[in-house]
Amino acid sequence: MMTLTELLPAIKQLSPLDKIKLIRLLVEEMESREKIAPLEPGKAYNLPTPYNSFGAGAILMQVIESIVLHPVDIIRGVGYVRL
Repeated sequence: MMTLTELLPAIKQLSPLDKIKLIRLLVEEMESREKIAPLEPGKAYNLPTPYNSFGAGAILMQVIESIVLHPVDIIRGVGYVRL
């Protein structure tokens, strides 16, 4: 078996189309070997979005303003110290 270091020079010489084909081949192989995708094909999933989240913009603006006005307090609150 070849290592990635041994393969890279040959991969770099491939055409862009062949590189895309290689990527697809590797992804298909991974999908068939391991269950890496947490989503099931054909299943509908609820995806929360900011739409109809009234007031979210105002809350975000308050957070941004507090960071601008008190950056040291915010940074210390999450475990960082401003130098």
